[in-house]
Amino acid sequence: MIDTLGIPTWTDVHIPYSHMDVQVSKDCLSEFRNGLRKINPELNSQLTVIHEDLAVSLAKEAEGMNTLYRRGPEGLANDEWFNSYHVYTDHLQFLQDLASTFPNNAKVVTSDNSYEGRPITGINIYGSSGSGAKPAVIFHGTVHAVNGFPLWYETGRSLGFISDPMQVTEQIAYSLLSNYTTSPTIKSYVDKYDFYIFPVVNPDGFVYTQTDPDNRFWRKNRQPPPSNSSCYGRDINRNWRGNGEPVARRPTLAKKITMESRPVTLPNSKDFLSFSTQEPTPMPRAILYMDFHAKGLLFMSPYGYSNTEIAPDRAEHRKMEQGFAAAFKAPYNNTLTIGPIYQTIYQASGTSVDYAYGHSKIKYSFAIELRGAMSLSGFVLPPDEIRPSGIEVYEGVKYLLENMVAEEANSSNSGMKLFISWVHVAFLLILPAWMC
Repeated sequence: MIDTLGIPTWTDVHIPYSHMDVQVSKDCLSEFRNGLRKINPELNSQLTVIHEDLAVSLAKEAEGMNTLYRRGPEGLANDEWFNSYHVYTDHLQFLQDLASTFPNNAKVVTSDNSYEGRPITGINIYGSSGSGAKPAVIFHGTVHAVNGFPLWYETGRSLGFISDPMQVTEQIAYSLLSNYTTSPTIKSYVDKYDFYIFPVVNPDGFVYTQTDPDNRFWRKNRQPPPSNSSCYGRDINRNWRGNGEPVARRPTLAKKITMESRPVTLPNSKDFLSFSTQEPTPMPRAILYMDFHAKGLLFMSPYGYSNTEIAPDRAEHRKMEQGFAAAFKAPYNNTLTIGPIYQTIYQASGTSVDYAYGHSKIKYSFAIELRGAMSLSGFVLPPDEIRPSGIEVYEGVKYLLENMVAEEANSSNSGMKLFISWVHVAFLLILPAWMC
């Protein structure tokens, strides 16, 4: 029925007895309700209205959006950044300002460009031993453009942003750097680990949502379709497979999720090691990987592709999930649902978490869905929730940094080199499509 009526979905099909968020226009509301009655008369009574008027909610979210990023004296970064949402170019500037403000502990890093030529830009945070000397921690956000873009009226005026993994990852970076010299605990984390934080790994999709009002909820990258397809773009988080993971074919989601028909192939592969080889010393193995998404209040571990395949480190993952969730809940009493991706949200083949864990052997590989659902705000998050969202995640991250078992640190560095190459270039791949 949803496909027939052309109703946009804000979440995919969840596990049985869960829910789906949909965006229903006034014109088709009656037909939508009639369709629900035909499926099950009780469904109508179970509907919850998240936004009575989405435009009003977006306008509230956009408050302060048109305020330019006010840099501190001499270009120094400051925490006013987290008072409002920002355009893509300002995010790049903020990373530069962070590195300038904390030159002894941070530097801006980039990989090869995206499909449309934009650099995948992040920040490397390191302690007293210098960059590349300690086990790596990798955080990234906005693999799906819908997780962090501004919405626009046809006039070009900004409506606002949805729940934003970009500024959550940036808040983690700012907190680590600004507290390094004043907090012995934070100093111990930064001295113990080498952080690579990439707020926007789908810049083409992100920028596209800023310039086209008809694609406010665009999810994928901007790779053109092949000759036998009409599906524009690839879902970056459905195109990674390892350990013999099968392809899951879901044709009804073609416009939203485009997958390839075989394990990913990397064109110009000789360039994909450029990031790791430009370091002065070989990188140690990565110990922690986190992919930040909006929305849903979920904290998930491998696997997404299978409900029967159990991760060898499942017991340890469960311990970390429980600890992260408890720390996350402490500031604002928000409760995370935890567990393997398949069991917690839905089957998802080709995810970066499965690839990081199964192929690159990163023991602690997780995905988080940020706040949104608990406050019935959906993807639409008012600016005054930016800081609280970052604070609760930061508490969870500190639990992980404190409690991870670091035996991986003494292992071969090959896993890190393989994955760091992937994490910086996976987002620009020219991927074949099979459906549409």
